[in-house]
Amino acid sequence: MKERVFDVALKHPIWVLLASIILVVAAAAGAKNLVFKSDYRVFFSEENPQLTAFESMQKIYSKSDNVAFIIAPKEGSVFTPKRLAAIHELTLQSWQVPYSTRVDSITNFQNTVAEDDDLIVEDLVLDPATLAQADMPRLKELATNDPLMRSKLISPEGHVSVVNITIQLPGINPVAEVPEVVNKIRELKTQFITANPDIDLYLSGLIMMNNSFAEASQNDFTTLVPLMFLIVVVAIIFLLRTFSGALATIVIIIFTIISTMGLAGWTGFYLTGPSISTPTVIMTLAVADCVHILATFFYELRQGEEKSKALRTSLRINFSPIFLTSVTTAIGFLSMNFSDSPPFRDLGNMVAAGVMIAFILSITLFPALLMLLPIKIKPQKENKSVLMDKLSAFIISNRTTLLPSMTVIILATVVFVPFNKLNDDFVKYFDKTVPFRQATDFMQDNLSGLTSIEISINTGQSSGINAPAYLKTLDNFSGWLRAQPETDHVSTLTDIVKRLNKNMHGDDPAFYTLPANRELAAQYLLLYELSLPYGLDLNNQLNVDKSSSRIIGTFKNLTSNEQIKLEERLYKWFEDNAPQYTVQIASPTLMFAHIGQRNIQSMLIGITFALILISALLGIALKSVRYGMISLLPNLAPAAMGFGIWYFIDGQVGLALSVVAGMTMGIVVDDTVHFLSKYRHARIDKGKSTEDAVRYAFASVGRALWITTLVLVAGFMVLAQSSFKINADMGLLTAITILIALIVDFLFLPPLLMKLDNTAVIETTKEK
Repeated sequence: MKERVFDVALKHPIWVLLASIILVVAAAAGAKNLVFKSDYRVFFSEENPQLTAFESMQKIYSKSDNVAFIIAPKEGSVFTPKRLAAIHELTLQSWQVPYSTRVDSITNFQNTVAEDDDLIVEDLVLDPATLAQADMPRLKELATNDPLMRSKLISPEGHVSVVNITIQLPGINPVAEVPEVVNKIRELKTQFITANPDIDLYLSGLIMMNNSFAEASQNDFTTLVPLMFLIVVVAIIFLLRTFSGALATIVIIIFTIISTMGLAGWTGFYLTGPSISTPTVIMTLAVADCVHILATFFYELRQGEEKSKALRTSLRINFSPIFLTSVTTAIGFLSMNFSDSPPFRDLGNMVAAGVMIAFILSITLFPALLMLLPIKIKPQKENKSVLMDKLSAFIISNRTTLLPSMTVIILATVVFVPFNKLNDDFVKYFDKTVPFRQATDFMQDNLSGLTSIEISINTGQSSGINAPAYLKTLDNFSGWLRAQPETDHVSTLTDIVKRLNKNMHGDDPAFYTLPANRELAAQYLLLYELSLPYGLDLNNQLNVDKSSSRIIGTFKNLTSNEQIKLEERLYKWFEDNAPQYTVQIASPTLMFAHIGQRNIQSMLIGITFALILISALLGIALKSVRYGMISLLPNLAPAAMGFGIWYFIDGQVGLALSVVAGMTMGIVVDDTVHFLSKYRHARIDKGKSTEDAVRYAFASVGRALWITTLVLVAGFMVLAQSSFKINADMGLLTAITILIALIVDFLFLPPLLMKLDNTAVIETTKEK
């Protein structure tokens, strides 16, 4: 069968080229269906318990997706008539943002005062034109001391303020909705800065985070993919000294990428932050097939073989190893289907498909292109690789030292794997060049963090929130939560109720307490709600039948471990102090905190599955259970060593790195397969000694291995330059692992083979 494929490619290259173009164009047409989803929810599967809890809470209360304008005067305080007027105007303009349902700022804060028996509820700044400098101390004291505003809408020092817009996206056209909001937000920012050059304005919030996912990914696509193309071209031309080979390789890469992305569009895939790196990964992997074919092809040409025969020989020799490495690489990426995060499943499936497409094109279109392109290689009977000869000689002569020393190095590196912490910080998914990261860091340093946790406390009975015991529990919990070291702000119903009680007692500070009976609390809340303007009601804190209320805690930017520990403390407080109430805790930041750990657990199953399947395939392909078992060590060691080294680089393993072990397992097998197949061919088929078999393996495949490794490392190092930390960390650790794999296959595998083979020979001789 494969000989027929070779015949068609070599004898009818033009027809193969035309057929390939037609099929690729048909596949590529599906690319029009690809859309980029920037909603952070795409990182979570529908059955994710944290997402389920959050969506449930969103149905009960108002949505919490938001955009935050962070207003920071370059000098002085927010409290000047001109600056308050600017905030007032921005607050009014913010209602024009698409899908906005609520706008909160210090100027429209619903301040309450009592006049005789009447409760007056009005904006803190009704008419900015009437403001005078003499009003500023009173307004500043009121705003910076009110628990509803302090560290939420205004910094304790009064030098930074926030206009917070609550957004409720329809979800009808997710691709267009977020950009629509962001475009309007940026328009308002430009207008504001033009009118107020003495004030800096930053943009944060979940909507801006969503948009940053899209922009960071699109920026990577427009910068990293072209850079990778350049690296591939330079590497192939420089290392193999062939322009025609580089051109044919680039055609294979382009056809593979557009076919993969087109098929993804036809099959309903959508792009996300991780999956948009698919072209870079495929480009890197597709090079390997072409390099192996070119290396053997050029070797045969230098031996004086005719072009067609040399190419056929190369295809015949490399078909099985390339097919095997393609399958094992695909299996490694398919193991990502065990991931708890859909974007990584999509990345795995798309790359796995791309790897197999690259294999098909490399044995059909690639030789057809080489037949059509002019290639000039001078015959050279003595074609020894001096570098590979010296390396094999060094390894053979030092095998008794290399084996134990490499074993020690492997073990010494692997021992640090458990020291890595399963941790994540979703704000740091973006590097410091991304405006969202800059804004969020500024907000953390001057006002409050972006980390928020929502706590719903349900009484189980209609109007149960008015019960004095319930309000007392809320108040006690809120006080405890405010006292926690990581807390910046707590938004709670009891602050409103206590303020109303004080208002209705002539604003006497002594009555800043909870009302003594249920009816009084109900009357206060009813009177207050009837006085609130549109969009500033209590739906963000109360459910419809007033059986439950929601407390929102805002915290410093916490890592995933810190958030999970805080969540445990929250549940423990209610378990110890209010077990009669039903408590639900959720938030987007909490979802990200849990996903990394859930992903690690699910990927362990995927890695085990991939390891078993890959090892079985190697045993079958190498026609030896023994060689299949030997291959386990050089296949497992690189990923383990990579994570050991990662402890010294970062020490944090989060969402991105949880998939690297499975992903790299399929890649690092390539070197082992090519080396073992050549070693076995020399050892068994040609009857060479272990030493000569090692020399043969290095001479025939050594150069191709270090060239493909160089290209792979370069490709993933390009990905490591991403401003999106998920892709950057994944690229860096993968590059490290692939480089380690080459070192292990060069310095550990040959001494191991010589040791085990010689031992087996000795034992066989003794038995005879």
